[in-house]
Amino acid sequence: MRGSIRFIRVFGIDIDIHITFFLLLGIFFLFLGINGLILILGVFLFVTIHELCHGLAARYFGLRVTKITLLPIGGIASMSEMPTKPYQELIISLAGPLSNALIVIIFYFPLHALLGEETLMYPIRVLTGQAEHTGQFNVIAHIYWINLVLAVFNMIPAFPVDGGRVLRAILSYRMGRKAATQVAVRLGHIFALLFAYVGIVYGHIFLLLIAVFIYMAASGEGMQVEVSETIKNYFVHDILTREFVFISKDTPLSKALELIFHTHQEDFPVVEDGHLVGMLTRREVIQGLHERSKDTHAEVIMRTDIPPVSVKTNLDIVRKLMQKHNAGAIPVERNGKVVGVVTQGDINKVYMIAHK
Repeated sequence: MRGSIRFIRVFGIDIDIHITFFLLLGIFFLFLGINGLILILGVFLFVTIHELCHGLAARYFGLRVTKITLLPIGGIASMSEMPTKPYQELIISLAGPLSNALIVIIFYFPLHALLGEETLMYPIRVLTGQAEHTGQFNVIAHIYWINLVLAVFNMIPAFPVDGGRVLRAILSYRMGRKAATQVAVRLGHIFALLFAYVGIVYGHIFLLLIAVFIYMAASGEGMQVEVSETIKNYFVHDILTREFVFISKDTPLSKALELIFHTHQEDFPVVEDGHLVGMLTRREVIQGLHERSKDTHAEVIMRTDIPPVSVKTNLDIVRKLMQKHNAGAIPVERNGKVVGVVTQGDINKVYMIAHK
């Protein structure tokens, strides 16, 4: 995610901190001093544990978690692909809230002995209206009970929080993934509107930010599933055009730019003796013209990390490969020879035509 800084690597998973997180640290330090800093750092320690448990559960099923990004509104675990089997999604989604619940259970008696019942239970009594706020602030007690808040909040049955994914996994057994997603997305929108209402009425800006995040994330998740379900019955050979342009390793950027202007393509397979050696994309052409010269050869700046697909590859798999490699086009091979290119525009066209 843009604006993120690499912090640490745990169990092979990168932990990134978004720069806006430091703004949150400043705000809490301004109002609560050193206790505010300790509180936020403690909270995000348990948020990180929550997301790591998601990641480790996903890894158990062979799904790769690339990184975890810490934001002011929580953490986001980025996976190379999402679980498609309901039982996998159920276990992965439950792993995070269960970790917070276990922390509450494990540390209750040690903290009860250390802090005493009155101090330990004070934050939860104020939260539930059983006691008036007196200004008492024990940072350890507050950090401890944040785990209960994280567990409960994340089990709200609405996208994009874990409870919405649990709901979808359960409903998928009866109504299919697409219909189950639509239910969870609608609930996500409802909860977002409720949070926004409470935030406006009571002046909670942070709650408004959460509402916006939930609404947008739920809509994005719904769109992703809708696209996948629409194009999953189509394959590369259904849309592959016979006319395509490839270039050689010594093709200068000036020639590539000319091809972009005068052909329907913007991304070109780089071919040597009929075999793929790389991809020269529109992004690399523009960047190369700005940073190098128009005489720079394709092999200098071409991408070699974009894998080819076969003509029998499902379009949803192609779309996910594009997302994984941040590519707008994927080369196509048949019997080891390059026979074309599939672009994001091609997939969008299939969705627009086939979508009901």
